[in-house]
Amino acid sequence: MIRIDSVTKRYPDGTVAVDRLSLEIPDRSITVLVGPSGCGKTTTLRMINRMVEPTEGTISLDGVDIGQQPVTTLRRSMGYVIQNAGLFQHRTIVDNIATVPRLLGWKKDRARDRARELMERVGLDASLAKRYPYQLSGGQQQRVGVARALAADPPVLLMDEPFSAVDPIVRKGLQEELLRIQEELGKTIVFVTHDIDEAIRLGTMVAVLRTGGRLAQYAPPAELLSSPADSFVEDFLGTDRGIRRLSFFGSGALELTAAPVVAVGSTAEQIASRATAETPYLLVTDADGRPLGWGEPKDLDAGEAVPARLLPYGRPFEHGKDSLRAALDGAVLSPTGWAVGVDGTGRVVGVVSQQTIGEAIRSAHAEGRADAGVAG
Repeated sequence: MIRIDSVTKRYPDGTVAVDRLSLEIPDRSITVLVGPSGCGKTTTLRMINRMVEPTEGTISLDGVDIGQQPVTTLRRSMGYVIQNAGLFQHRTIVDNIATVPRLLGWKKDRARDRARELMERVGLDASLAKRYPYQLSGGQQQRVGVARALAADPPVLLMDEPFSAVDPIVRKGLQEELLRIQEELGKTIVFVTHDIDEAIRLGTMVAVLRTGGRLAQYAPPAELLSSPADSFVEDFLGTDRGIRRLSFFGSGALELTAAPVVAVGSTAEQIASRATAETPYLLVTDADGRPLGWGEPKDLDAGEAVPARLLPYGRPFEHGKDSLRAALDGAVLSPTGWAVGVDGTGRVVGVVSQQTIGEAIRSAHAEGRADAGVAG
């Protein structure tokens, strides 16, 4: 465990970057530091590996004051990932990743073998090993940065806005990769971001800091969204925190219906039997059961390979795996107001209305209140 005890960082000009901060960062978890610019997120991270020395207070790792350890030994026990990866441009990818093992005295072949092993773990193709950083995309460079930080198998991983310089699609992929790696390796990760969505998605615990480095709230993401400590935290979470909270409610209890689902090539009788007043549109799938779009029964010609007039079906959600937030998003994006549920292969398992999703949300909130009452 990392324990930050009443730590303050005050610079010679009187600026206070961190003010009496106390946190207990649990082992094998992702603890996210989030807050506005100037709240001391990066300063706190750098104090953990003594790139910045605290003015007051102590930081301990597994009960040992880090100020009493040789700084080089401390830093080699912690992986460090920064924005834009910070790679050595004159070294190949494999040698970038092997940097810390080589500093620790590993033989070159052993260090490179470790680097290639980590390339596979972070999703980098082996063919990239002999390339240089400038030959890689931004997302690939960030994966190299993560691999380099993991190379000596440190128990602690410090990450300073590592995914902020890439586009949203790449960023989502990197977040998924980090969660997968963490599930396999169980590191103690301290992650800095200014993005509350990233904090909610990645964090086991989230520390919201105010300008001036004061702690506003420290809690699991679901608690943060349901019970903000004050107006500052509430404002920082944004007006859509209720929608974000739905990410913690599963979609497995949603009751789907396959009644308005028809495959291409269905007979006129089959099409007519599926149409009801409740579902004036029918979801058309291909022969393999994958969604094509919504159509009115009168526009669906029996035996037609692909109907010419179909409305988009929005974004499907994987039933039982994705959250109620994903299901609601699919319903809102659909012009019919119905979300499409699919299995892991993308085949339709049923559809669900906004009304049914709303009922599931109310039930989830009620269960949450009941659980809170039992816990209290």
